[in-house]
Amino acid sequence: MIGRAPRNSVDFTPVTTGIAAIYIEHVAIIVTDLNRSRDFYAKVLGLTEVARPESFDFPGAWYQIGSTCLHLLAKPAKDSESPRHFCIRVKDVKAAAEHIESFDWPIRWEAKYKIIGIDRFFVYDPDGNRIELQGPDDLG
Repeated sequence: MIGRAPRNSVDFTPVTTGIAAIYIEHVAIIVTDLNRSRDFYAKVLGLTEVARPESFDFPGAWYQIGSTCLHLLAKPAKDSESPRHFCIRVKDVKAAAEHIESFDWPIRWEAKYKIIGIDRFFVYDPDGNRIELQGPDDLG
C-alpha cells in the first residue's frame, strides 16, 4: 500500500494531527466482590482509594496510581481469564514482592521474557485479573 510502512518496521514519529493521545487516564477492570477487592487493592497492593463522582450510582471503587486511575467495576460475573493485564511501576520490585508475599499472596516472577534493566512479576487479584509489577533490576 502506498504511504504505509511494511508490517515488520515500526515508525515512532509522533503524530501531530488526529487524536494526539497524551496518556492513559484510567483503566477499568471487573470485580465480583467489591469489599474483597477493596481489601486486596488497599492492603496487598498498597493503593490509595479516591472518591468517585457522586453521579456514579453503580458499585465500584477508584484507586489513583500516579497520574492514572484504576477503576474497579462491580459485576455479578468475573471477566474471562487471559494474558491481558495492566502494569504498575514500583521503586523497589523486590520490596513490593516481599510485601505482597507477606499476605500469603502468590506471585510469579517473569524470567523467560527478560526486559533489559527491569525485574518484574505477576500477581492475580481475587477475581483473576492479572497485574504486572515492575521496577529496576539489581543491575540497574
